[in-house]
Amino acid sequence: MPALKDAFGPPQSLLILGGTSEIALATARRLIARRTRTVWLAGRPSPELEKAAEHLRGLGADTRTVAFDALDPEAHESTLGKVFAEGPVDMVLLAFGVLGDQATDERDPVAAARVAQTNYTGAVSAGLVCATALQAQGHGALVVLSSVAGERARRSDFIYGSSKAGLDAFAQGLGDALRGTGVHVMVVRPGFVRTRRTADREEVPPATTPERVATAIELGLRRRSETVWVPGALRLVMSALRHVPRPLFRRLPLRGVSGA
Repeated sequence: MPALKDAFGPPQSLLILGGTSEIALATARRLIARRTRTVWLAGRPSPELEKAAEHLRGLGADTRTVAFDALDPEAHESTLGKVFAEGPVDMVLLAFGVLGDQATDERDPVAAARVAQTNYTGAVSAGLVCATALQAQGHGALVVLSSVAGERARRSDFIYGSSKAGLDAFAQGLGDALRGTGVHVMVVRPGFVRTRRTADREEVPPATTPERVATAIELGLRRRSETVWVPGALRLVMSALRHVPRPLFRRLPLRGVSGA
């Protein structure tokens, strides 16, 4: 078992839940450039997942794929348990999620429920499985990609935002529950991120990139941060918006702001 100090430095082993996430892969590249040598990419089997794994292998990491479906929580314990059975995992990055389409999802409750089940229910299940395994090994970090959209529901994306609000609250509570166990939980709240899946959406400033989110994640790990905002200025912006009276908040020209 690696020494406890591995929890405080760059991870030697990394498990990504959401193996095709551009933010997650940017983070993996950055960590591989430090000292990460083993990477697990968990996601639905696809050519894209295999391509991502091959790319990381080219950077020098022993990269493996594992079939994982956020919408199948009954399989999470056995699927992820096999990863931890291979050896200690220094860091888990929970990076899966769907944006959905607000207008369509409002008319289709089944589609809306799928957004909630993926972003919240699936994350609760997978997060608890990984937290238990990290606690059993006595060290590690669980990094959860949340979103500024979860800070306060907006008319333009309240289905997605509410799912991220639930995830954010869960991750913060889990972090408190794991204090003193050697396991550190860090919540990451990006604003609008320029990725392939946000390419057809109107960009909302201050926009950022997967690479900048990855840089913020690495810095947050070094600092043992509990919450990371990307860009950092969003901490002040959202603090102000959180206290705007609701009648006034409704009139603000706010649009969906996250691609995370």
